[in-house]
Amino acid sequence: MSPSDDDRELFRKAVEDVRPIESRDEPPPRPTPAPRARFRRRDEAEVLAESLAANPEAEGETGEHLSFRRPRVGLPLFRKLRRGEISVRDEIDLHGLTAAEARAALYEFLAEAGRLNFRCVRVIHGKGNRSGHAGPVLKRKIGRWLQPRDDVLAYCSARPVDGGTGAVYVLLG
Repeated sequence: MSPSDDDRELFRKAVEDVRPIESRDEPPPRPTPAPRARFRRRDEAEVLAESLAANPEAEGETGEHLSFRRPRVGLPLFRKLRRGEISVRDEIDLHGLTAAEARAALYEFLAEAGRLNFRCVRVIHGKGNRSGHAGPVLKRKIGRWLQPRDDVLAYCSARPVDGGTGAVYVLLG
């Protein structure tokens, strides 16, 4: 069906004030989207894992707090451990033992704690005040002994009332 003469005239009157748009050689550029940090969470998780897996020997040498947490241990639980809010079921004091004796005693203690289903124990390794210039021998080694064990989920230096940097709370699983 073709438009009638009246329709054509009506259309012309409707568009009589319309002017053509100036032509451009190229369309206007599209605005670039704002950058997104697509891998930010993964990168932050990797940095956290690296910081938690820091060399415990180096931490011991600086006299700082010892700490380690496996990724499956949530931060709220780890915070409770650091604040001493998890009941310590047993403890071992490694003072006065050689490194070899201390390691054997520690492994035997942890095995027994596992058999008894203890969730948290305290390991007193001492601050090394009488170790002279060599520094705290057991403190430097404690992290290397605990971290590789599958039954150790986390550990951190104890509250001052429980031995401070001379002891660690150990979360077992």
